[in-house]
Amino acid sequence: MEVASDIRGWDELIPDTLALIFTKLSLRERLTMIPMVCKSWASAVYGPYCWQEIEITDWSTAFTSIGKMSLRTRKSFTFIAKNAGSLRDLRLPRCNMNDYAITRLTRKLSMISFLDLSYCVKIGSNAIKTIGKNCKQLEVFCWNMHPTYTWGKPFEDAKAYAIASTMSKLKRLEIVYHLITNEGVLKIISSCPKLECLDLRGCWGVKLDTMSVKQNFPKLMVLRPQVLDSDVDEYNYNDDGMWFYEGRVEEL
Repeated sequence: MEVASDIRGWDELIPDTLALIFTKLSLRERLTMIPMVCKSWASAVYGPYCWQEIEITDWSTAFTSIGKMSLRTRKSFTFIAKNAGSLRDLRLPRCNMNDYAITRLTRKLSMISFLDLSYCVKIGSNAIKTIGKNCKQLEVFCWNMHPTYTWGKPFEDAKAYAIASTMSKLKRLEIVYHLITNEGVLKIISSCPKLECLDLRGCWGVKLDTMSVKQNFPKLMVLRPQVLDSDVDEYNYNDDGMWFYEGRVEEL
């Protein structure tokens, strides 16, 4: 009499479980190896769970050799492109996209909660409004700049107003070295009630009233303009729930 085995084959696992396992693999392995194993694995890797996060460096590397990949791999790319709505985390630092490209991209990113567009210098306030309107689940937005790009340019709050008017669910916002003023910052923190962390390092047009901010937004952590990257460890946490820098101030 045969004894029933409690051990199940890999091909018998439910697709969602397989997909969660496959997320631990590199992008290239997901695109070139997994679809070749068996039909159940191919079906699982084409599912949305495998594509909620994409490391853009791996993605770019894989894309350069797409011509060498198999038909199934091409199918993987097609599937990802058509199902961008599954993405939760997208990081595109230093990308060369303009407002038009951002508008087309974000139409498919309704589930994004983390977006990093740092050092993307061609993006304007119109693109920011589009991102906010299309990505209604956005909680973390990183749009840091390099000081050499903003140095000597006039202050303006159009981009800050765009963030304030469309990204009310933000919990963390990084806008290092942006050309905003007090008005823009106050508009953001008053329009984003869930905001917990605001990174304003290098935003020299911002001179907030520390006591006023602490009283009105007691749970907000603020990294102020004068803070250097090497000084972050010198922050102290106040009993009222707000972080303020107490280390040295950078001299211009």
